[in-house]
Amino acid sequence: MGQLAGLVAGHELHVVDEDTRRDAAALLAYVRERSVDYLGITPSLMRELTALGLLDGPGHRPAVILLGAEAVDAALWETLRAHPETEVHNYYGPSECTVDVVGARTRDNARPVIGRPVANTRAYVLDARLRPVPPGVVGEVYLSGIQLARGYLARPGLTAARFVADPFGAPGTRMYRTGDLARWTADGLLAFAGRTDDQVKLRGYRVEPGEVETVLARHATVAHAAAAVREDRPGDQRLTAYVVPAPGARPHTGELREFCAGTLPEFMVPARIVVLDALPMTPSGKLDRRALPAPGARTTGGREPRDPVEDILCGLFAEVLGVPRVGVDDGFFTLGGHSLLATRLVSRVRAALGAELAVRDVFEAPTAAGLAARLGTPREDARRRPPLRPADERPAELPLSFAQRRLWFLHQMEGPAPTYHMPFALRLTGGLDIAALRAALNDVTTRHEVLRTVYPDTGGTPRQHVLEPAEAPTPLPVRTVAEDALAAALADAYARPFDLTREPPLHAELFALGPDEHVLLLVLHHIAGDGWSNLPLARDLSAAYTARRTGEAPVWAPLPVQYADYTLWQRDFLGEESDPDSALSRQVAYWRTALDGLPAELELRRDRPRPEVSGHRGGTV
Repeated sequence: MGQLAGLVAGHELHVVDEDTRRDAAALLAYVRERSVDYLGITPSLMRELTALGLLDGPGHRPAVILLGAEAVDAALWETLRAHPETEVHNYYGPSECTVDVVGARTRDNARPVIGRPVANTRAYVLDARLRPVPPGVVGEVYLSGIQLARGYLARPGLTAARFVADPFGAPGTRMYRTGDLARWTADGLLAFAGRTDDQVKLRGYRVEPGEVETVLARHATVAHAAAAVREDRPGDQRLTAYVVPAPGARPHTGELREFCAGTLPEFMVPARIVVLDALPMTPSGKLDRRALPAPGARTTGGREPRDPVEDILCGLFAEVLGVPRVGVDDGFFTLGGHSLLATRLVSRVRAALGAELAVRDVFEAPTAAGLAARLGTPREDARRRPPLRPADERPAELPLSFAQRRLWFLHQMEGPAPTYHMPFALRLTGGLDIAALRAALNDVTTRHEVLRTVYPDTGGTPRQHVLEPAEAPTPLPVRTVAEDALAAALADAYARPFDLTREPPLHAELFALGPDEHVLLLVLHHIAGDGWSNLPLARDLSAAYTARRTGEAPVWAPLPVQYADYTLWQRDFLGEESDPDSALSRQVAYWRTALDGLPAELELRRDRPRPEVSGHRGGTV
């Protein structure tokens, strides 16, 4: 629309072909040859042109530049401000608001902003309850005014979701929910803060890739940066950054990670950094995040292992990190490790070497050589754990693990309640073979003993009783529900209590929303699983369903150990508290000393009295 307005005002309009637009050098030559004075362009393409000398090289320079369609990072903003002879405007506006509705000049502001609304347009920054947020607080941007579109053609549902009533305007006025995040500055300007759909959860933390990109772009060797959370291996999410070198520079990925660590918290430091010649762009000139390449498998040419322990550790590093090879001096975190992978590495070391190791050791000695020095040899390690193997013989009274005893005690004290239920809901679109799904559920419970274990007691002492597969079929009732009643139906099914003394700790229910739309709900009691259990449960159920749809039973290798084997191993390793030389006795003595003198209850100021009985109700803050 802006370009057409230029034509009406008597200007000459240049529309370059695709080959020229995609080639920054060709576009620069076009601008200079035809003395283009007014340039409308995306920030991604503008970075390429400034690197080639658009504003400081020989030849013609545009008098006015209009940026739009993407956020402008701090590095580009500073570059543009350094050339005051060219007037640069940063405009913001989705297509639903007839293009540009908020704008600012780079020369007027030291930091990147998108500015103030144009005439006859109102911009709001609101929280989840449509309340204005104070300056400095991030909220979602809503736009209102005469430029607002009427909606989406033949899409009433989407129109109703995005075009909502304006509670701050005259009766009947509407506002558009942009999905963009921003904050008001003290000067009354809008500063862009990302997209609601760009924010991701990584290891329990909320990550905004734009913050990572801003920090990387400050480094002297980096011209442009992009960041994304990738899951190239199932269950292994890693923050990956992509950088384009500054002219004449050679970025070093280890140095860039250290640079990020000086500013960002650990969970926002990229696990992997990939150096690219250029960032991929969409046909409209925006960064194409979907086209960012998967990091290549990294191999190292480091020093070879000197003994069997170092050799085993190098192999475990490579296995956990998903790389072909690791040298003894290669850093675990430099190769993309993070705290959760460090926990996995510790478990692998314990299983392979029978040696006790703490996660802290990985942080303090993050190389195979460093960990080998801390471990010594397995034979010399005084903290050696016995290897976890299937029990030669199970006792008649199979005990609970200590974690299970805690949950069993709470179950007895508080009664059946959904406090320790773990729901897993999956929406299934397309044709569903319900008979195959039922068979697959029973395949999974047959494979994992803990899913068909009940917990009766003898004289107040609980025990595990593993049911035979024929004794513990997993029912899969099917309930027909409407979409608007689904949430209540799921909540009702989730809250159905378990009788742990007689009932296996897995509930399943299928909700039919239509012929080709279902939701599968699995509820696992915490006594039989934890957060780590979701991946093997989903993986095995998927494999079994795939096999059953072909009329075959799943074929998989037997599990090396069952949870009952772990319980007996734990008892054997920790020993009895009555034995002063046992590991359990030493651990209990340590904690009694460490906690000695602490009050039974912390007297903190609070706005509500502590209830007599805990209700386990939570809230979102």
